Amino acid sequence: MSRIGKKIIVIPAGVTINVDDDKITVTGPKGTLSRELLPKIGVEISDNTLVVSNKGKADNDAKWGLMRQLISNMVEGVEKGFEKKLNLNGVGFKLVKNGANVTMNVGFSHPVEIIAEPGIELECEKTVLTVRGIDKEKVGQFSAKVRAIKPVEPYHAYGISYVGEKIVRKEIKSGKATKK
Repeated sequence: MSRIGKKIIVIPAGVTINVDDDKITVTGPKGTLSRELLPKIGVEISDNTLVVSNKGKADNDAKWGLMRQLISNMVEGVEKGFEKKLNLNGVGFKLVKNGANVTMNVGFSHPVEIIAEPGIELECEKTVLTVRGIDKEKVGQFSAKVRAIKPVEPYHAYGISYVGEKIVRKEIKSGKATKK
C-alpha cells in the first residue's frame, strides 16, 4: 500500500478537474494543466475530493503514489502557482531583464541570455532571479538549467545557488609545507 497514494486530494473552490479515459485536465484561476494517467491507476471525483486508486498489483504502488502527487501538484499549481528563487553571488554578477528574457553577467567573457520557456515567467531584483509558473516540473527543471550555467564553487561560494541553499565551503588551499 502506498501511504501517499491513499491520501485524499481536496479540490479547492475555483478549480475544476476533468477525467477522460486516460487523461486528466485541471483548470483553475492561473491556467490549465493536463497529463496522461499511468496504466492501472484510477481516479474518482466526488463532491470536492479526488481519490486516486491502484487497480494493479502491489508492484504498482510506487506509480500510484507518484500519480497522486503529480495530480496534487497540478491542483496546487493552477490555484497558487510555484516559484523558485536563484541567487547570484560573485564580483560583478548582475541580472538585466529584456522583455520576457533575462541577461546575466556571471564572470564569463560574454553575457549569458536566458530565454523564458512557454509557461515560465522570470523576474529580477538586483542579484535574485525568480522563476514562476504553474507546472512544478517545468519550474524546477528551468531553475536547474539556470543554476547549471555557473555552479557554486566551494572556496568563495561564487556562482548561482537557490535562495536558502546551504553551501558547503572548503578550507582555502594552503601552500606546500617546507622542509628543513
